[in-house]
Amino acid sequence: MDLTVWRTFVTVCRLGSLSAAAAELHHTQSAVSRQIAGLERQLGVPLMERHARGVRPTPAGEVFRHHALATLNEADRAVRAAREAGDGAAFNRPLTVGATPSLAAGVVPEAIRALLKETGSLRWSLLPGLSTPLHDRVVTGELDIAVVTDAPPGLPHDPRTERRFLGVDDMVVALPVDHPRAGGGPVRMRALADETWAEDNDGSAALLHQHAARAGVSARIELTAADLPGKLALVATGHAIALIPGVLTRGLRTDVTTVSLVDPPTRGVYTVVPRRDPHPCTAALLDHLTTAFASVRPGHDGVTSGPGVAADRYGPKAR
Repeated sequence: MDLTVWRTFVTVCRLGSLSAAAAELHHTQSAVSRQIAGLERQLGVPLMERHARGVRPTPAGEVFRHHALATLNEADRAVRAAREAGDGAAFNRPLTVGATPSLAAGVVPEAIRALLKETGSLRWSLLPGLSTPLHDRVVTGELDIAVVTDAPPGLPHDPRTERRFLGVDDMVVALPVDHPRAGGGPVRMRALADETWAEDNDGSAALLHQHAARAGVSARIELTAADLPGKLALVATGHAIALIPGVLTRGLRTDVTTVSLVDPPTRGVYTVVPRRDPHPCTAALLDHLTTAFASVRPGHDGVTSGPGVAADRYGPKAR
């Protein structure tokens, strides 16, 4: 099969429109339609279906899209690797890093800064996202490395990736600086039973509900934010309190503080890299990520944390 047709199909899926795909690929819309129809004849199944605002893949088309994208990315990597081997420019290859928002806020940039001191000029990009989609983008070759967590729903296992454990992150409670609990020691969840909570993603909400259930209380999540900065804004303005990753403690805005929980909910932090054709800088970046993550753990020397952060209790995560 011609990979050009595969690229056309993947582009149509991404844009959801034959005309938009045609414009991006510099084809006519009829040419794009013929390519998709020819691909459907070759496979013997319908791949696209129309809806009110364009087109979308059928269930068979979505399965094919996933594998086609991985194949196209692998083909691009093969071409790039051959060219780099020929001109000795392996370290000119751009480095694409994915990370969850809390890890993208400090740990990952710190590790990349240390990497750049070793490598000098290096083109790189950082793409925040949630753990499962980031893992999938490593599999398809869109990311060279992802820094993720095993917070619900957990991380998928895929033989095409290699996972490395960086450590355990204790979740803490974010409070406005004038909250009665601000400046106090670790609190039990039962003491926060009457509070209003804000959340920004299902994984953090699941951790909060699980911790509350173990304490025999319920957590009233009455406010939902679009993202982590939005959640912290709700806390800063006194609308709610929130469960946040401990790695954020050092870089919080000045109108938000934290208090630790007794027996807090935790999440494991991992790196995910492809087993095949890893970026030449992967090994060095993994070492710098380990150091950067250790530097923001509660109780680490030099960390300016919120009041009442518990002593360091890191080790293999029990599950």
